Amino acid sequence: MSINEYAPIIGKGPVEELKILAEKLSGKIIKIINSTQMGGGVAEILNRMVPLLNELGVLTKWEVISGNADFFVITKKIHNALHGTPVTITDDEIDLFLQNNKINAETMDLSGDIVFIHDPQPLALVEKKKEIGNKWTWRCHIDTHAPDWKLWGFLRKYVEMYDAAVFSSPSFAQTLSINKFLITPSIDPLSLKNQELSKKTIDSVLKKFDIKKNKPIITQISRFDRLKDPIGVIEAYNLVKHSVDCQLILAGGTAIDDPESIEVLSEVRERVVGDPDIHVLELETPADIEVNALQRASTIILQKSIREGFGLTVSEAMWKGKPVIASAVGGITLQITHDYNGLLTRTVEGTAYAIKELLCNKGYAKRLGKNAKEFAKQNLLITRHIRDYLLLFLSLYHPEEIVHL
Repeated sequence: MSINEYAPIIGKGPVEELKILAEKLSGKIIKIINSTQMGGGVAEILNRMVPLLNELGVLTKWEVISGNADFFVITKKIHNALHGTPVTITDDEIDLFLQNNKINAETMDLSGDIVFIHDPQPLALVEKKKEIGNKWTWRCHIDTHAPDWKLWGFLRKYVEMYDAAVFSSPSFAQTLSINKFLITPSIDPLSLKNQELSKKTIDSVLKKFDIKKNKPIITQISRFDRLKDPIGVIEAYNLVKHSVDCQLILAGGTAIDDPESIEVLSEVRERVVGDPDIHVLELETPADIEVNALQRASTIILQKSIREGFGLTVSEAMWKGKPVIASAVGGITLQITHDYNGLLTRTVEGTAYAIKELLCNKGYAKRLGKNAKEFAKQNLLITRHIRDYLLLFLSLYHPEEIVHL
């Protein structure tokens, strides 16, 4: 994987711009820390981005915060509360969260010119900032437009220890005393999950999972998480099935930092018993070829999230030229313009109506998919993302040059 390989997709000019920006960071060391190296969109982005940053000459090291099962149960509660889901987090749980961060702060190598923390799990590591004396940035991938305000008040005092905070949408950004930046996530068009596949490869994946090719395929690929509303997807499919014969694929995996996913997967399996046209697939990580093939074989891609920080599965489907039906929540609305490059819905009934509309109007579905691919090319690729991060890193050393709009 070389940065020059992206030139045929985005042009030589943008690639050269990345090299120029990277050169300005020569000698700087970036330390990235998150909660897992496998599973979920953050890990997926970092697995592709870190090697590219290093190839550009920006020395980038990636580490993962450690913790036991109790710690990740608590951080999942914090994640849900920041999304606005009612949860109860006790003082003892907060103490355990902070204690785990302190243990990691003592055992991890937090040296480097810029420490780049992702999401709440390692948030409190910033207490080491004064001792070390480097630059710190917090990157929030969560839809925080309506968080649990008590919890946010507690977390904010740690966020404001950072030099800057990054959000995916203007609506997520809370009032802070530090600089805030808007940077949307991305996909890598050259990854196994997004590169072109042969018909033979796609057919072999369908055969592997016993999925028919002679009827429309409706697909949602997401971690098994209540905020992705897999039960709502099943309900919408059942409404469609009464009038249009089709299949449903619910595919996803689990992750170390999401202990609820196994429970949600079990609930989903219970709901689909007796319908051979619903395929619930627990994919091993990584499952890039399988995900790619399932998306390319699908007639329609769904993302019926209740809350969504961004929704990279939407980006993936758009890049593949697929018509997408998704909830009008969070970062999804930064990707889909209703009736132009996809359809936005708010209810089970609305999702079912949209599915039937696209199944019955193939020309309309094709137009949405074509517009979606062009939008993804211009806005959702990793090269744009790297450019944004390079500019962010440079801004930490040139705060007087930041343009405030």
